[in-house]
Amino acid sequence: MKISIIGAGIGGLASACLLAAKGHQVKVFEKNENAGGKMNQVVAEGFRFDTGPSLLTMPFVLDRFYKACGSSLENELELKPLEPLCTYFYKDGTVFRNFDGKKKNVEEIKRIAPEDLKTFEQFLNYAESLYRKTSDAFIFNPLYDFSDLKQLDLLSFFGIDAFTTVSKRIDSMFSSSYLRQFFKRFTTYNGSSPFQAPATLNVIPHVEINLGGYYVQGGLYKLAESMLKLAMSAGVEFHFGAEVDLILTEQKKATGLQLKDGKVVKSDLVLSNSDATETKVHLLSDQAISQKAKEKARNIEPSCSGYVLLLGIDRSYEQLSHHNIFFTGDYETEFRQIFKEKVMPEDPTIYIANTSYSDPSHAPKGASNLFILVNAPYLSKHYDWELNEEKYGDKIITELEKRGLDELSDHIQFRKSITPVDFYEKYYSNKGSIYGTSSNSKFSAFVRPRNKSKEFEHLYFTGGSTHPGGGIPLVVQSAFNAVELIERYED
Repeated sequence: MKISIIGAGIGGLASACLLAAKGHQVKVFEKNENAGGKMNQVVAEGFRFDTGPSLLTMPFVLDRFYKACGSSLENELELKPLEPLCTYFYKDGTVFRNFDGKKKNVEEIKRIAPEDLKTFEQFLNYAESLYRKTSDAFIFNPLYDFSDLKQLDLLSFFGIDAFTTVSKRIDSMFSSSYLRQFFKRFTTYNGSSPFQAPATLNVIPHVEINLGGYYVQGGLYKLAESMLKLAMSAGVEFHFGAEVDLILTEQKKATGLQLKDGKVVKSDLVLSNSDATETKVHLLSDQAISQKAKEKARNIEPSCSGYVLLLGIDRSYEQLSHHNIFFTGDYETEFRQIFKEKVMPEDPTIYIANTSYSDPSHAPKGASNLFILVNAPYLSKHYDWELNEEKYGDKIITELEKRGLDELSDHIQFRKSITPVDFYEKYYSNKGSIYGTSSNSKFSAFVRPRNKSKEFEHLYFTGGSTHPGGGIPLVVQSAFNAVELIERYED
């Protein structure tokens, strides 16, 4: 079949590789000048930064992907375990270093929260049980038609702890304020609030702590480069700087694409790696899809976005490891401001990826490359980024100086910021969101847009805005889902 893919993000790249490996003729159309989507990089003045994901989990999904494409994870990427996984800095000066595996964390828990040592292990066992109940039934299942639903175990469904929130479950188990805040942090990995999202998302600590988190030597962008090379070697044709204007349809069937320059590309099948909401609202004509359907897509709540500050500095800080989090003093207020008031938090939690800690080539000798991320609301009338972009960056720098990064502002050699406006304008993510669809309601994580259109034949979806969700392994799984459904309905 002749297949056109919209977007060369990780979902589009993975889909292109898998489809080409099965003998299809695949063309990829990407509006930007390089591949990777939100997984990208900035290289400037001797510093290198990943600007998207900074941690790889569930590497077995990638291993399955590479094997399906005739290669292997070992041949393509060098994975590096991190010790510690992350260093957490609390407002009162307490520092907690989190490692992968239950046993490695014992001494740290004894030091900061001895009263919860037993609960720590119990919680990770509970998180593991959530994974067992959700992985095969939900994560690795397309959940498209009745044949998929037959695989669901009803008892497992009622055991996924969806009827309380992440925050309430954690508070009911832990007495330590340190561990409460630590475990509530994981919900932000898919852009949701622990005070709204179902406790099912407590599965995420299992994925990182029990299964392990890794760094890709050379930077996470190596994954995008690897996929691009693999796709091209399989004969995939890439068109960069080629923005899609419209998905062509006839009698509720996708028949190809029209580019912004007017060029028409006829296809047997279209797969969109563009945001699912943006695809339905802007890439399908008003004649093809009803206003009611477009309005339903518009009303899908996106995840939060982020404000990114890239700082190249001419020194290092011994307290910083590879991954670092400086916690707010008031978590509940931070999330209320982001998700309810839709403004930037006054006292934000600040994440820093310092890849030069593990990869000295990412900064000049003795220097550091700091990728700084603060969770931000998706775009709305409530916050003006044109007015606040630089001021909020100054605020973060000042806060980090108060938290122990002495004289940070005096050592900055390179500075660049990325706002939700940039995420929207460059990637057309729904309202500038980073992680696709929000999981801030009981079952929203399980009702994301499916990987095959319900309205149109020959139209499929992949990427973080679709089932099963955001993050590298889930996006790759969305590609597997799309290919499985293509084989089911097209071959």
